Amino acid sequence: MSAILPLYPLENPMPKASADAPIGIFDSGIGGLSVAQEIALYLPNERIVYYADTAHVPYGPRTDQDIRELTAHAIEWLYRQGCKVAVVACNTASAFSLDYLREHYGENFPIIGLVPALKPAVLQSKSKVVSVLATPATFRGQLIKDVMTRFAEPANVEVITVTNLELVPFVESGRYNTLECKQSLQKVLDPIVEKGSDYLVLGCTHYPYLKQSIQELYGEKLNLIDSGLAVARQTARILIKNGLASSSPQNDGVRLQCYVSGGNANALKMVLNHLIQEKITWSIENIAEKLG
Repeated sequence: MSAILPLYPLENPMPKASADAPIGIFDSGIGGLSVAQEIALYLPNERIVYYADTAHVPYGPRTDQDIRELTAHAIEWLYRQGCKVAVVACNTASAFSLDYLREHYGENFPIIGLVPALKPAVLQSKSKVVSVLATPATFRGQLIKDVMTRFAEPANVEVITVTNLELVPFVESGRYNTLECKQSLQKVLDPIVEKGSDYLVLGCTHYPYLKQSIQELYGEKLNLIDSGLAVARQTARILIKNGLASSSPQNDGVRLQCYVSGGNANALKMVLNHLIQEKITWSIENIAEKLG
């Protein structure tokens, strides 16, 4: 396997961040804002720097090595902004990059990742059939395989894995409640409902924005689970463990600073107006020229 960026060893390490430094969050696009908002609401004293690699979204169809390099580039940018921890709010990126990133940065820059929330679905399923909707790359990674082996197999729960490459672009363009999006959802979800699946794990951070459409289509037939709140709680535990939890309330100013690597920031602002809750103050900036 070729080296990922940034190259080892870590050059010119940043000083350890203080508790007042922001939390860094990364996703291939704007879908990770579903996680960023859970963290913002769960940790009201924290500021967040969110980096969306919109120049290269979606990551799902990309090669494993391409995903590793793009993720490493993004986390390095957050590190150089002085963030105190990094959350890889992308199941696809987490599936291939967590071990490398943690080895690269060490204890002074904790890395928090995602894995589809299969465990609670398995524990709560009455039909003993659950489904995971994620990208093809997520299913190629070892994280989801380990969870299946550890929890689903001992419980004799069948796990159906489904993918749909059309869904991320629907969210990125703000068309996640359209008829076209619902038709795309039906292509992959009708078969799992027919097979008796009673839980659907949303294994991509873009997918929580599809909840309304899924519920309109299937009602109580499908119980929906995502990882957002679990990641927020894990982030809180990591901050406390490392003495990095902020004690200063963030009542004024921008709490969520969004940066994108490509696309029209003004057009994305219109989409974000619908995605981000009113109680969270935010801003957006295109930083393509700064990434080189």
